[in-house]
Amino acid sequence: MVDTPLVTTISKDKECVTLVNTFFTSGSGDQDELIKVLVDATEEIMKHQPGFISANIHRSYDGNAVTNYVQWRSTEHWRAAFQKQEVREHIKITEKYERKMGLYQVIHVSHAVDSALNDAV
Repeated sequence: MVDTPLVTTISKDKECVTLVNTFFTSGSGDQDELIKVLVDATEEIMKHQPGFISANIHRSYDGNAVTNYVQWRSTEHWRAAFQKQEVREHIKITEKYERKMGLYQVIHVSHAVDSALNDAV
């Protein structure tokens, strides 16, 4: 049983697997379309899957990429989710975009010192 809320946490001590999925788009119109697909799928399907922790969707400033950073409890949870029909249907929608996907483990995390946080630009 987990005694703390499951939220996005980047920690080398947290046992989870991170899926980093970068989709390559051809401008802000494609970006907007893909973001809507990813947000809808996350809210309607993914967040209800066993082992899902969080998803964070990032838009590149140049309009040419969308990165989806997703945390799962384990590789087994991720694999099980992607065997389900409703998840596979979501994947089909994103197949028109070139992408690079990988599963990652956090190795090192570093945070700003207090003085850096308070310095004005």
